Amino acid sequence: MRLNRVGEVNYNSFGSEMIIVKYDGCMNINVFFPEYNWTAKNRIHKDFKVGKISCPYERRTWNIGFIGEGKYEVSKDGNTTRCYDVWQNMIQRCYDKKFQEKYPTYKNCNMPDEWLNFQNFAEWYEKNYYEIPGEIMCLDKDILIKRNKTYSPETCVFVSNRINNLFVKNDGNRGKYPIGVNLYKRTNKYRAYCNIYDKKTKRYKNKHLGYFSSVEEAFKVYKEFKEEYIKQVANEVKEYIPKKLYDAMYKYEVEIND
Repeated sequence: MRLNRVGEVNYNSFGSEMIIVKYDGCMNINVFFPEYNWTAKNRIHKDFKVGKISCPYERRTWNIGFIGEGKYEVSKDGNTTRCYDVWQNMIQRCYDKKFQEKYPTYKNCNMPDEWLNFQNFAEWYEKNYYEIPGEIMCLDKDILIKRNKTYSPETCVFVSNRINNLFVKNDGNRGKYPIGVNLYKRTNKYRAYCNIYDKKTKRYKNKHLGYFSSVEEAFKVYKEFKEEYIKQVANEVKEYIPKKLYDAMYKYEVEIND
């Protein structure tokens, strides 16, 4: 008489309850996850006994994101996909407190529930990811909408590192002066400067914009230069980037409290 293990209960390595609901021998069982109302089919009893059966709705990514069911894979040829890496890094920025302590600019960042499901994010990624030749791409949340803290389909856009660096504030190294301004102690005047990318050396360098008697004068010169520089970069990559990104760069205004 064949052993019937229907009703047998165990817990997987993540701590989820599992119940055998179909047993056609030790090489073919169905396992029900009551917490998620989901059934794993055609599994083997050995994996059930050692807790190696997982559920795609378990919130394993930073204890809040889950893989879901769909065509988008987490890994390929033994390596995680770029899409998955972008997704889990985004979740880390929003929900990993230790990460936020190290990078406080990400405090209070959030994302909609729909993107906690990897399948939903991957579908958006597939439609919106693009590349600029020779540049590294990254996901941005606050160029389209300044000071935005929400990662979402409406607020996010892929940008190159070069574009992203145009909007980095670098508050920790700036001190008490506005962005693009510091005090030149030898003359007690305020220097305006801007980091620009040298395409020949492929490095960033400080462009000196002049010395001024007041912080306000120095910042005004920086503001005018930086806004024109952002437009220049936008025009250089216009054929590659989405129109909404191009428009946002062209309309971007530098403020003294940036």
